[in-house]
Amino acid sequence: MALPPFLRPLEAYDPILAQEIEKIVSLSFQKSTLDERTRILITLALDAALGASEGVANLAGQARRLGVSDQEIADTLRLAYFTSGCSTLTTSFAAFEKKE
Repeated sequence: MALPPFLRPLEAYDPILAQEIEKIVSLSFQKSTLDERTRILITLALDAALGASEGVANLAGQARRLGVSDQEIADTLRLAYFTSGCSTLTTSFAAFEKKE
């Protein structure tokens, strides 16, 4: 699998690293115990949690082409929000004295 479009500029700056990342991309998206829909939805959730809106739009399109419904996408994004939101909340507790 080729480098995703957002990583292609790396080829001009560090072609050796670009080749290594391309190998990781191929490894990550090859056929595995996870089906393609699942791999795309996991990646969609991670991009959403990381604030990569272009990636979210691209992956949602890929998911739809694989037959994923808007409701399945919404459910995936709900999980992404819950997971990333809870992390923020639990980390925020460090601002306060621990009460037992």
